[in-house]
Amino acid sequence: MARKRLIIEMGMGVDQHGQEPTVAASRAVRNAIAHNALPGVWEVAGLSNPNQMIVEVQVAVPYPEKVRPEEVLAVLPFGQKTLTLESGGMVVQGRAIPELNDRNDEMLIAIAVVTVLIENE
Repeated sequence: MARKRLIIEMGMGVDQHGQEPTVAASRAVRNAIAHNALPGVWEVAGLSNPNQMIVEVQVAVPYPEKVRPEEVLAVLPFGQKTLTLESGGMVVQGRAIPELNDRNDEMLIAIAVVTVLIENE
């Protein structure tokens, strides 16, 4: 069986306070899928269950080694999910606010691509 791409969506996520790359990555994935409806999965691709979708997520984020993958993938409600992390995104000078548990002035920005594939004979 061959895999065929059905959808590619892009998103951006920011953690302004807390310096958590997992938060920025999760927000980027949520942003990528926020305005989607997938009727083509059933009407065109003929899937009978949304968990038959193959969902590949790629995120470029500062400090990818600190990302908790299971939390990022939990943003996706369905599918056979995989996550690839790479160093990227941006670190921007913000303002540390102790009441928000900031460790420094960094704001972390992540970029995500979510690709939905189907198995095709």
